[in-house]
Amino acid sequence: MSEEGGDDHSDDHMDTVLAEVGPRLRRIRKERGATLAGLSGATGISVSTLSRLESGLRRPSLELLLPIARAHGVALDELVGAPPVRDPRVRAQPVVRHGRTHWPLTRRPGGLQAFKVLEPRRAREPDPRTHEGYEWLYVLSGRLRLVLGEHDVVLSAGEAAEFDTRVPHWFGSTGEGPVEFLSLFGPQGERMHVRARPAGT
Repeated sequence: MSEEGGDDHSDDHMDTVLAEVGPRLRRIRKERGATLAGLSGATGISVSTLSRLESGLRRPSLELLLPIARAHGVALDELVGAPPVRDPRVRAQPVVRHGRTHWPLTRRPGGLQAFKVLEPRRAREPDPRTHEGYEWLYVLSGRLRLVLGEHDVVLSAGEAAEFDTRVPHWFGSTGEGPVEFLSLFGPQGERMHVRARPAGT
């Protein structure tokens, strides 16, 4: 029952969008000072078809709208009134946890999460932990110490590492200065498919 109602709503929305195409075509044509005859010559579409499109008597199709958009020099979206693309910038506020500043780079909760992280200069004793998931680190500036299982390595700017977080791990400042890095974490163990550069290269 709810599915059928949803389909009816979608159909109503589509009908509304299509009904608005004709008046929009007429407005754009008049704004450019074009006549139906002139537009017909530029598109190869008959005057009668163009007239019926503008009056809503002809259902718009991609084959008709593409040449009209090209003739007017506008994007197809402008003819069909597609909703504007939302601002892609992520404006989440930074969060400070245990002295480390995190800037969330993803909007949606759950799934793969991305953060820019600033770790201040400080001396800390490694305290490896384990949990479900998979993590990928990329150092933007400074040097990041990573303790993973039996490994104790230092990543410099431009270096990356990825690991299963079920392995005991810890990462933080080397004590030499602050470090800025990107962290991608998948709670279900999603892999990023980016390999760490071997040490010494």
